[in-house]
Amino acid sequence: MYHELSKSEKKLAGILIDKGVDIEFRISLEQTDKILSEWKEGSLDNRTAYHALYKKVLERNKRIANRYDGLGGSRYLLTIAAIYADGQITEEDIKIFQKRPERF
Repeated sequence: MYHELSKSEKKLAGILIDKGVDIEFRISLEQTDKILSEWKEGSLDNRTAYHALYKKVLERNKRIANRYDGLGGSRYLLTIAAIYADGQITEEDIKIFQKRPERF
């Protein structure tokens, strides 16, 4: 069943989706920082560090692109549900989307 979002719900959806994107960027930066730290400490040689860094960036970029690229209004609620399932937003953040009574 399709749920038409109100103007205020669309605005909140945009805010929550932006929050999800920002968290994905932070996670990617933290993961790449870990690889660079290991390289700086000498735990990884140049080639291994480079390939690990490149692979990690590609993986995260693919995840971000799959979830957020070309995102239209019809996918807002599914995307918000995925962000919620990942623990990036809370139940308090999504309470505005509680099911409203159907109008006939």
